[in-house]
Amino acid sequence: MAFDAIAVTMIGFNWSGWATGGTARQMAAEQSRTDVVAALASICVDQSKRDPQLAERVALLKGASSDERSDTVMENGWATIPGTSEGNRLVAVACTDKVGVEAAPT
Repeated sequence: MAFDAIAVTMIGFNWSGWATGGTARQMAAEQSRTDVVAALASICVDQSKRDPQLAERVALLKGASSDERSDTVMENGWATIPGTSEGNRLVAVACTDKVGVEAAPT
């Protein structure tokens, strides 16, 4: 009987996706952060579209390394969300690929 309980527990946690309360809270927090960053990245893209130097800055982004791209997005102020005083690094990283694709003039 004890062996059955141990086996069910091991199978449940290892293969059936069971999680402890702490793990579930951690997973929920990570998913929430991901969702918030994705939403704020949309604001970053929108702000980039309003930049009068968008074409030049997107050209610079395309030729830069990934660290340089997020730095450029921060320096341009695109990752500074209205109501805040400084840019958000996670938003800048999420925004870099979208800016090159979505914000480029057509």
